Amino acid sequence: MNVEHHARFELADAPGGVRLAIFGDWTAVGMGRAPERLVQALRGRAVAHLDGSGLHRLDLSGVCALAEKARVPLDLLAATPGGEDLAALARLALVKAPSPPDRGPSGLFRAPILGLASIGRGVHFARSQFLANLVFYGRLIASAARLVVQPARFRPAATFSQMQRAGLEAAPIVAATNFFVGATIAFLGASLLAQFGAAIFTVELVGVGVLREFAVIITAVILAGRSASSFAAEIGAMRMNQEVDAMQVMGVDPFDALVLPRFAAMLTMTPLLTFIGVLAGLLGGMMITWVVIDLSPLLFLTRMIANVGVRHLWLGLVKAPVMAMVIASIGCRQGMEVGGDVEQLGRHVTQAVVQALFAIIMLDAVFALAFMELNL
Repeated sequence: MNVEHHARFELADAPGGVRLAIFGDWTAVGMGRAPERLVQALRGRAVAHLDGSGLHRLDLSGVCALAEKARVPLDLLAATPGGEDLAALARLALVKAPSPPDRGPSGLFRAPILGLASIGRGVHFARSQFLANLVFYGRLIASAARLVVQPARFRPAATFSQMQRAGLEAAPIVAATNFFVGATIAFLGASLLAQFGAAIFTVELVGVGVLREFAVIITAVILAGRSASSFAAEIGAMRMNQEVDAMQVMGVDPFDALVLPRFAAMLTMTPLLTFIGVLAGLLGGMMITWVVIDLSPLLFLTRMIANVGVRHLWLGLVKAPVMAMVIASIGCRQGMEVGGDVEQLGRHVTQAVVQALFAIIMLDAVFALAFMELNL
């Protein structure tokens, strides 16, 4: 490199500070140790004037070095030949990272304050979820009302497809799970009641437990893990790919195209799946009582009809549509809230399953209290 092009500088006293004249190549290759020497020469004094007439070349590295190390104002550097655009880039490159947030006091008071902060965030999250639920249900009711007024808005192909995927394809796992639940209830009941000479009452235990509680709860839990997550993932992926925005641009209401078919499918198929679960649970209990206490299937069915009846079946089936509405609405709402990245998709799918399971258990407790007050 030509010696005349080496980065160098001259300092002179000037009103309000120091007058700095720079020469040669102030580039990533040519400036070398010149910025460090300039800092030592300034000894903390401020640069008030800058003379760049002797510059040969200047790049972003030279501008950043002069601005960051020597504290040369970017406005002065922008006045040098070709330095205006470089100074604008340097303003972006030299933006300082935000300071870490204050984490509050340390020591003995840190844990209680962090606990209160967690409670506050939880309350705020619950409030936001409650408001989001109100908004979602309002739009859902409005969309359903439009469907009643204008039946042509109904999408049978999408609805029947969701009925097959969320209903018929879930029937085997629902039947198998309820079968083993009924068998477990019968085995435990026969083992415990045999100690009191009342093993015959295993039939009533299986009947009331399966018909009234376990069939609908197990079916709803399976649908929460299977269908709520599926709804959230499908709609969330469409949100990520901006397909929902494209629907709105074309004049298609996303609630009519995405939410209502899934809602109708779950509302139709959940009672049917619950009934399948009832049959499977009773079959499991009947087989265990036949093997363990040698109670024939005919006697099992006779005692079931005489002592249990259909009342408990209807009480269990009444819960199914409510569970279906909760599962479908939670899954679709979480899917509609997905943003533009995969992390949000995973978070909302997880929230759909967790919230659906929590709602199922809470609703079952509410139904149990209501039936108890009504002597049902």
